[in-house]
Amino acid sequence: MTDDELLRYSRQILLPEFDIEGQERLRQAHALIIGMGGLGSPVAMYLAAAGVGRLSLVDDDQVDLSNLQRQIAHRTADIGRFKVESAGDTLRALNPLIEVTTLPMRLNDAELRERVGEADVVVDACDNLATRLAINAACVQAGVPLVSGAAIRLEGQVLVWQPGGEGGCYRCLYRESEMDAETCAQTGVLAPVVGIIGSIQALEAIKILSGLGEPLVGRLLLLDAARMEWRSVRVRRWPDCPVCGGCEI
Repeated sequence: MTDDELLRYSRQILLPEFDIEGQERLRQAHALIIGMGGLGSPVAMYLAAAGVGRLSLVDDDQVDLSNLQRQIAHRTADIGRFKVESAGDTLRALNPLIEVTTLPMRLNDAELRERVGEADVVVDACDNLATRLAINAACVQAGVPLVSGAAIRLEGQVLVWQPGGEGGCYRCLYRESEMDAETCAQTGVLAPVVGIIGSIQALEAIKILSGLGEPLVGRLLLLDAARMEWRSVRVRRWPDCPVCGGCEI
């Protein structure tokens, strides 16, 4: 590790439970972030700033004026650009020591499985239930840790799945896979709410990659920002889950 790297990351290296070993683990790690909107923006920026060595960004959407209220990786001048390209420029400017791969596309099932299999952690920062369930299934199949987040109105949630143990996956939460889920475009969201949830997702990803602390596995963390109240709900594996039920991963 160079002197510049030691100085750049010095404040987290000072943490005795993190130290240089934790930083080196981040340096060697690969995080796949799917969705580069309100959640993906703070996730990607914090992972880049913390020194995660390789970030792969996936999103087929383009920057729109209505995004700028909360999607902090993009600027007014980026309107019309692919979000992954705009965010990629932001991350490289923030930390030129990391590698950023941009994929301005919607992954099909085979491509999703391939990309997930190459990652050390996957962060689900998308905005629709069908994609979340597909990401969850790919991660469980590949045995790759998943940090899933969602935010709407003044509410947010985070769930972590890791191979092994009795913690349920995202499909265990949504047993009726055909159900419709509301989106921010329909109901709105307050900007700092996605920042809070995205920051927690970044923290959980860093914990998984570095071995720091205890990840939020098997616990659904819920935020009511109107009251600024947090709840934690146990999520155990659903025995009949078509994704993780009965698996020995």
